Amino acid sequence: MSRSDRAGWLKTLHQWHWISSAACLVGMLLFALTGITLNHASQIETAPRVTPAQAQLPAELLKPLQAGEHEKDHRAPLAEPLRGWLARALGRPISAEPAEWSLDEIYLAMPRPGGDAWVRIDRVSGAVEFEDTDRGWLSYLNDLHKGRHAGTAWSWFIDLFAVACLVFCITGLLILKFHAAQRPSTWPLVGFGLVLPALLALLLIH
Repeated sequence: MSRSDRAGWLKTLHQWHWISSAACLVGMLLFALTGITLNHASQIETAPRVTPAQAQLPAELLKPLQAGEHEKDHRAPLAEPLRGWLARALGRPISAEPAEWSLDEIYLAMPRPGGDAWVRIDRVSGAVEFEDTDRGWLSYLNDLHKGRHAGTAWSWFIDLFAVACLVFCITGLLILKFHAAQRPSTWPLVGFGLVLPALLALLLIH
C-alpha cells in the first residue's frame, strides 16, 4: 500500500471512529454504569414504593363484562371507554395491551422499566383492585440496560447503539493495525484483552 493510500485509509478510519464514538458516547457511559450496578444488584438495596387503590365499576361499564361471562379463558385488550374510566379513577394511564380474561375476573399486567402495576376487575361485582410498584431510578436504568419492558422504540435504539459500538470498535482495531508497527505493545495488549476473559470463563466460572 502506497503512502498516499495509507494516509487516505487512515483518515477515513479516524473519521468513522470519531463519529461513531460521538454517537454512542453517552450510551456507552450509561451502559457501563448500569453494568456495574447490575453486577452488584444484590448489594444495592432499594425499597420499592407500593401504591394500592380500589374502585367500583359503574353499571354501564360492568354489564358488557358480564355479557360474556361464559366465554373460555382468553386474552383481549380492554375497551377504550373502560380504559378511560379506569385511568380517571386510578389516576394513571391504562395499557392497551391484551388482558387475561377468565370467567370470574379480568387481570391486566402493566410492567415497565423500574416498576410494574396491575389491575384486577371482578366480572361479577365490578370491584376494581389496583397496585403500582415503583422500584426507583436505579432499577429504571438497570431495566433500560436489559431492554426490559421498554417498548419497541427503545429496542430499536439498542440495536442502533450496538451498531455504532461495532463501528467504533472495528475502526479502532483497524487504526491499531495501522499503528502497530510503531507500537510493539499493541497486539500483546489486544491479546491480553482476549485471553483474560477467556481464562476467567474457562477456569473460574462453573
